[in-house]
Amino acid sequence: MKVQDLATPSLLINREIMMENIKRMQAYANRYQVALRPHTKTHKSPRLAKLQEEAGAKGITVAKVGEAEVMAENGLTDIFIANEIVGEDKLNRIKKLAETIDISFGVDSIEQCEMIEKVFSDSEKAAQVLIEIEVGENRSGVIEEADYIRLVNYIMDCSHVNLKGIFSHDGHTYKAKDLEECRELYNIAQTRTLHFAKLAKDLGAQLDTVSIGSTPPLMHDFGVMEGVTELRIGTYILMDVSQGNAIGTYDRCAATVLTTVISKPTHERVITDVGAKGLTMQSRSQGICATTGLGYIKNSDGVYINQVFDEHAIIYNEKFRNEVSIGDKVEIIPNHICPVCNLYDYAYLVSGDEVVEDIPILGRGKLQ
Repeated sequence: MKVQDLATPSLLINREIMMENIKRMQAYANRYQVALRPHTKTHKSPRLAKLQEEAGAKGITVAKVGEAEVMAENGLTDIFIANEIVGEDKLNRIKKLAETIDISFGVDSIEQCEMIEKVFSDSEKAAQVLIEIEVGENRSGVIEEADYIRLVNYIMDCSHVNLKGIFSHDGHTYKAKDLEECRELYNIAQTRTLHFAKLAKDLGAQLDTVSIGSTPPLMHDFGVMEGVTELRIGTYILMDVSQGNAIGTYDRCAATVLTTVISKPTHERVITDVGAKGLTMQSRSQGICATTGLGYIKNSDGVYINQVFDEHAIIYNEKFRNEVSIGDKVEIIPNHICPVCNLYDYAYLVSGDEVVEDIPILGRGKLQ
């Protein structure tokens, strides 16, 4: 099938750009002799996760138990859930997965570990956990050293919980005002993570994994500090407008949304058939990843989506309006690709103007 024959809106992935992105990041990890564990919340597809593993990734990262289950059902056997998993139902599902695959997940409190110890009390395998360290994003993760020390000591006293390592996410680098600040925030985050790793080792804990990750710093050669064992990064495989802005080009953006021009009601307004339900309303307001509008028209001269309704994208650009006709199809590079992938049942892998493969997004909607 030709790309232009697809019904719209459709999610497209350029095969050559995606494979080059995969190879580039794997080469980066190899150069610094650290493992690469891609975060598959970006694409939610076992097919693409396997391509990443075939290129050399150690295993994969997911965000939710449901995503882990889908990946395991489709042959992925080394999975880290980079999130605090709370509740007996979800912990029992992890315990079931642990019978057949290597699975670990995040913790940041003794209360959570008490639940884990209870659920895994009748399991042949101890729960494998990594403590999350807050490094500046102001999200989850341990902040105070005293709390961390208590948590490490508690886990070491557990019979059914094993401390595999620690992890952090320097997501605040997205808001860095320039690359130098991005580098500084990244280095501070690494230093803090390694400090907490040393604290654990001083307490007698044997950490297998010290995991870091966020896309903006790792798109530049800022290096990896000694002691870090793993890079956890997601968006690099497909990229998007925000990441393209951070590196100064959209040439590495593999994913686009194909949409049809359905109306030109004024001398400057263009309407296409994808709205918030196929593109989201996400934008980034500051820093190196700041975006304009709600999506960028690929290969255009600065044409952006100005507004979206549920099923309509609105563009105000007289020049663009005069260049397109009703029925024309154009491609939009999303501002943030991760939630966009979660809106589609399939992505179409394309090469040139040919559709070469349908990629099921089997992790779509797996939020529990």
